[in-house]
Amino acid sequence: MSLVKQKMIKAVFGVAMVFVLALPAAAQETKIGVVSLPALIERAPQTKIAMDALQEEFAPRQREFLAKQKEFEELTAKAQKDFAVMGETERRNAEKDLRDLQREVARLQNEFREDLNLRQNEEYGILQRSMLKEVQDYAQQQGFDLIVGDGVLFASSAMNITEQVLRVVEANYQATSAR
Repeated sequence: MSLVKQKMIKAVFGVAMVFVLALPAAAQETKIGVVSLPALIERAPQTKIAMDALQEEFAPRQREFLAKQKEFEELTAKAQKDFAVMGETERRNAEKDLRDLQREVARLQNEFREDLNLRQNEEYGILQRSMLKEVQDYAQQQGFDLIVGDGVLFASSAMNITEQVLRVVEANYQATSAR
């Protein structure tokens, strides 16, 4: 091996050692935390308020759907009893009415589910953005250098700051709802 190669290897090794030795010192000064955003959203008071509002918003449509479903069930039960004594034309008309009502019930159910899912997704997006802002504000106030969220394979309980952020979220919510 030539003298130049040996000097290059020693220089590269020396630089690598400086980084390896400096890494623990830098890591001690770096403040890192882990937040479970799904857990934060699930337990935040804003989530319960949003879900209750959705429940209230969709309650009339749910009652309408349930009433149509009950009407269909009652009409089906009545038709089953009366089919034996009905004439051919009357039976065909009753079967057509049942099919039409069944289609209407299915349509109402599908529209209800689609609209509810759309609104839930909208509200979840709003909650997500709000919680992300809360985490960012908390991290800046507490002097964190890095906050890691989803995709963490391991974090010690000392690094998990979800509970602390949740307490701040709850306090902020209390302060804004008291106004």
